[in-house]
Amino acid sequence: MLTDEVPRPSRPSVPGVRPGERARRRWQQALIAASALVLLLGGLTARLFVWPPAGMPDRVDAILMLNNPGDPWPVARQLAREHRARYLVVSQGTVASHYACPAPVPGVKLICFHPSPATTQGEAEFAGRLASKYHWHSMVVVTIAPQDFRARLRLERCFDGHVYVMTSSLPLRSWPYQIAYEWGATIKALTVQRAC
Repeated sequence: MLTDEVPRPSRPSVPGVRPGERARRRWQQALIAASALVLLLGGLTARLFVWPPAGMPDRVDAILMLNNPGDPWPVARQLAREHRARYLVVSQGTVASHYACPAPVPGVKLICFHPSPATTQGEAEFAGRLASKYHWHSMVVVTIAPQDFRARLRLERCFDGHVYVMTSSLPLRSWPYQIAYEWGATIKALTVQRAC
């Protein structure tokens, strides 16, 4: 039986490139792209969550201590004792939080609160209301380094003044979880929860 076979067109050959070499080049390009992505994410992680910019002027209107897994109280207390602000605002997180309202620092008005919702968003909303009530123009937030970027972002949405951040210590074992958590929470803050 005779059949009419249609010849398949042959792939055009690139001069000097063997067929197996083409696949190897694709793998090399994919590896280079993946490496560039890993370096980019590593750089962003370092800048946003490990070594964020910190610092503050000599005086601000208020110190806001966020509820977090680090140890922010020594930093907030030291700033208050140095009279770097007239107000010390302490977030107690939830009723189950291990932070109690601390003893007041002489010469500094102490305000303790339970944010609603019990999140950084709730803390920023409450601080924004206080800032409006007391006519604050500047505030320093005391938090952990991984939360710095998101805390600053949320507070700047609720407060028109200058926001500065001072960071407190965080146990080494907590860093991997906190960085992973902050990536998710930051993406959510940038895309879904964009309002104060």
